[in-house]
Amino acid sequence: MPVCVIYFSNRTLLYKSMTLDKERNMEALMSVGQFVFMLHSHLPYYRKAGMWPFGEENLYECMSETYVPLLNAISELYDEGIQAKLTVGITPILAEQLNDEHLKHGFVKYLDSRIAKVAKDLERYPDEKVPHSQHLKYLAKYYFDWFNHIKDSFVNKYGMDLIGAFRKYQDLGCIEITTSGATHGFSPLLATDSNLNAQFKVGSDTTKRLFGKKAKGCWLPECAYRQGYEYIGKDGRKHWRPAIEVTLENNDIEYFFTESHVIEGGNSIGNRRVIGVYGNIEYIPLPDRAPTGYDTYSAYWLPDAQVAVMGRNDRAGYQVWSAADGYPGDGCFREFHKKDDKSGMHYWRITSPKTDLGDKMLYDPVLAFNKVGENSDHYTTLIYHLLNDYKKAHNGKEGLVMVSFDTELFGHWWFEGIEFIKQVIKKFNNYVPDVERMTAGEYLKAHPPTEAIQIPESSWGQGGHFYVWQNHLTEWMWPIIHACEKRICKIADRYPDIPDDKLLHRALNQMARENLLLQSSDWPFLITTWQAKDYATDRFREHVDRFMLICDMIESGNIDDAKLREIESIDNCFSVIDYRVYQSIEEGVIPQQSKKLAPLYND
Repeated sequence: MPVCVIYFSNRTLLYKSMTLDKERNMEALMSVGQFVFMLHSHLPYYRKAGMWPFGEENLYECMSETYVPLLNAISELYDEGIQAKLTVGITPILAEQLNDEHLKHGFVKYLDSRIAKVAKDLERYPDEKVPHSQHLKYLAKYYFDWFNHIKDSFVNKYGMDLIGAFRKYQDLGCIEITTSGATHGFSPLLATDSNLNAQFKVGSDTTKRLFGKKAKGCWLPECAYRQGYEYIGKDGRKHWRPAIEVTLENNDIEYFFTESHVIEGGNSIGNRRVIGVYGNIEYIPLPDRAPTGYDTYSAYWLPDAQVAVMGRNDRAGYQVWSAADGYPGDGCFREFHKKDDKSGMHYWRITSPKTDLGDKMLYDPVLAFNKVGENSDHYTTLIYHLLNDYKKAHNGKEGLVMVSFDTELFGHWWFEGIEFIKQVIKKFNNYVPDVERMTAGEYLKAHPPTEAIQIPESSWGQGGHFYVWQNHLTEWMWPIIHACEKRICKIADRYPDIPDDKLLHRALNQMARENLLLQSSDWPFLITTWQAKDYATDRFREHVDRFMLICDMIESGNIDDAKLREIESIDNCFSVIDYRVYQSIEEGVIPQQSKKLAPLYND
């Protein structure tokens, strides 16, 4: 596309000017603005819930292709004297899985199985009956070495402790860790503030326990936000339900991220409503919002609490995440959807988005990683010009470019993506020092917001609203979720003090875990998108059934220890959870778990 040529040309000129012209080089040291690179890492709870095609293997794939390579990139940059300055969100439920012994050893077994399978490919190639078998042998050796390197990194470099490794680079100032709702529950659709508070209270506490530091920022699950609103309570009086940011502030969370359309108005990405039954989908455009007059080049305060929001830069974000128009869709990159029928290795490249899977060309790692060099040249120049143009247009005022992506895009979906991140960071550091790379928290400390903005109900989903999670395919789930919300509050209210009966105490805490797990936004998402409809339905029902069973046992006073131990052995996340987080929040009463809690209201 022509814009790439223009930017690449400017990049070349910029390198020459910074290298050869001393006066220009001194000018380049002056800041043109700030760049925040945010990665949101999340997977649903897969522990002991299947292996393949849905289950633990999904986690192991992301560990091998994304999380370990990302740590290696951060480590290698640090060894070169470069702090990555990445903002890395790790949802509490993902962090719990990365910290789990069963899953750690499962990951090693997974790597061993990959190594064994690709070793057999080394034996069967070259094969004169198979076209291009010499190149297939080369690729088999490439993957054999790659998987062995990942295993060596995980076992020997990081001691099978990825959480400890992330914590190390957090403490060294290379990254900033952010938190989220404990199980990525869809915040706006939760019916009670006790449950909303529990998601972020348990999430924030888990992040602090695992990473040794309380997170200042969070990722709103699915970027889902709602304002405060007035409602009529059962007492017939008007009540006020606070906005999401009030719950965040009560849990010492200072900022979160949102989509560009939420700040700017106009057309949201995917601005359409999805209607479909059994895979027949119709897309109906939704009306655009009027432009707000605000942009994403700065952060803003929210009106109801001292919590800041940053919007993703649309141009800089789209350039990376779009498979159609962004970098990952280039034909030389590895094809995600085609695997060898014996080993499961990815031996093919995209070739073209119009190319059938059977006609894909073989992958060439050298060609692919050379293309990453071009992409990172283009991207650093793009960010520079976005900031420089903004500064020129605003009389010298510096701006922010914040980009946020699912971490799993890099490495897992876009195999070469981790190398792209690494090269972008290196090139900013070595050639474009006038772009200030900062973590989100560092940016807000140096450039606190000067304006407050009211943002609308929103999410990253189709149409920018809640449809992906609440529609004709998932509407049956929400009355169940809401009933569980009310039931857990009633039971927790009966035990304001931790009971001396240890069996009862265990049951109360496991009840809390199951309630969090059934609230995961992944279950309705996977049902709506048909990615794993039956699996998600089964997982949701399993957690509901376990929750109901435990509640029945508590209420009857007849707790089956063997059955409880069986459930605990499967769903063992949040080991230090306190069920009392679900005690009802009464008007004007400040719960003990939050020093700053403003009045919240529940029926």
